[in-house]
Amino acid sequence: MNKIRKGDEIVVICGKDRGKRGVVLKVFPTGQVLVDGVNVVKKHQKPNPLKGQSGGLIEKSMPLDVSNVAIFNPGTQKADRVGFKLLADGGKVRVFKSNGEVVGG
Repeated sequence: MNKIRKGDEIVVICGKDRGKRGVVLKVFPTGQVLVDGVNVVKKHQKPNPLKGQSGGLIEKSMPLDVSNVAIFNPGTQKADRVGFKLLADGGKVRVFKSNGEVVGG
């Protein structure tokens, strides 16, 4: 069970985009996350008429390492760490370390 999942709102805690918030679009098995609007780079792209792509400079989000992001806690309005808690029915949920609330619910 991953601590950060697709759809989570995160905060970048180090690097050139420190302090930016965004939503996780994809989690890679290499330990990286793709976040919407964060770590944006400019890429020179050749036109490809078969795919309908025009050439020129495009802006593209690149993956960040999981260690450089923290999940956003809406209760405290700050970045927070995530832990796990076992429920009475045997289920496992993610909880914020600061206040013990369930993540995403």
